Amino acid sequence: MPTATLSAPSPAIIDAATRRVRLDIRDPAFYRDPLPTYAALHAACPAFYWEEPGQWFFTGYDQVNALLRDRRFGRQILHVATREELGLPDPKPHLADFDRLEHHSLLELEPPAHTRLRTLVNRAFISRHVEALRPEIAALCHRLIDGFERDGRVELLKTYAEIVPVTVIARMLGVPLDMTPSLLDWSHRMVKMYVFNPSEETEHDANRASAEFDAYLRGIIAWKRDNPADDLLTHMITSEKDGERLTDDELVSTAVLLLNAGHEATVHQLGNAVATILQTGADPAALFADDTATERTVEECMRYAAPLHIFQRHALSDIELEDGITLKKGDRIGLMLAGANVDPRRFSDPSTFRPDRNEGPHLSFGAGIHFCIGAPLARLELKLSLPILFERLPALRLAETPVFKDSYHFHGLERLDLAWG
Repeated sequence: MPTATLSAPSPAIIDAATRRVRLDIRDPAFYRDPLPTYAALHAACPAFYWEEPGQWFFTGYDQVNALLRDRRFGRQILHVATREELGLPDPKPHLADFDRLEHHSLLELEPPAHTRLRTLVNRAFISRHVEALRPEIAALCHRLIDGFERDGRVELLKTYAEIVPVTVIARMLGVPLDMTPSLLDWSHRMVKMYVFNPSEETEHDANRASAEFDAYLRGIIAWKRDNPADDLLTHMITSEKDGERLTDDELVSTAVLLLNAGHEATVHQLGNAVATILQTGADPAALFADDTATERTVEECMRYAAPLHIFQRHALSDIELEDGITLKKGDRIGLMLAGANVDPRRFSDPSTFRPDRNEGPHLSFGAGIHFCIGAPLARLELKLSLPILFERLPALRLAETPVFKDSYHFHGLERLDLAWG
């Protein structure tokens, strides 16, 4: 079966003796194809100090997996230390609305608040509930392809990759489908905050999007209190744990997280997967021949072309790791999920796309208490949308060379132009 392998040198300047690395995150040679850099890091120093952001990063599979589960680290730090103690600047007033949503986000919380909130939400994402969505997701995929099949050409991200996940998560939450363009707009503007060093213009725009998103959801939540339905928002409004219910701030933040995370990463993963399959010349008939082949193809796409490359955590106390790295309380570390996915100590020939690979789990969904709550849904969407696309359009090919966005944290395409016939 045709495969894709490394073809370019790494732009990183690596001092293996000191484990110091110089690397411009805006270098197209890096963000368009990080795999050569990951290979160089694995060979020289899987744990390294990245000079530009000024913190330690980890790419080794075993270490990343362990640190994701290590309770000495957390997604937040201000529950165990003050800003003064850590020397952190005051919050930026122009990010007040964005910060309020982040403050109550499931992704940012630690136990016991995280445990309480996740328990109330988790029921909707267990496998049997997600599997019940199979007919609806398949029908949506076919309906979208019906809309462009006769054209012979399509930009896939806007017409398919974005629409499938945002429609599904909106239906699950109980948000009107005619709001999906606004949901996408708010989400795209907010997630720009997760790249390194966002500009002040990006910050102001993300805050405006947060305020608009917040106001809309508060209206929907108020309406659902008087008009309950069989959807996730109603479930979150009415559910209790230990006699407590979610506050309005928690409801809004959770809905924003589920809408953003519920489609943003899947859009990138679907686009990355289609591009990878077409660029390598792999045979879709073999990739999706049966359920086992489809599952392995999807997992390999997520390993090889992951949409999320970094997960950040804070040291909750002074820590000395086994490899001699010393961290102070409040220090941030970067866990390179996509780098761990191509660790040669864990995967054979890791920089090669092998759709029949069966070597254990990747880390694209993370691990530990913040393991992606929507993983079963994302997997199902990919296992349906990919084979349906290639079955309906067997002559599918790249019309233009795919170009990745100037963004490292989320690894996804600017656009994906395809043709057939």
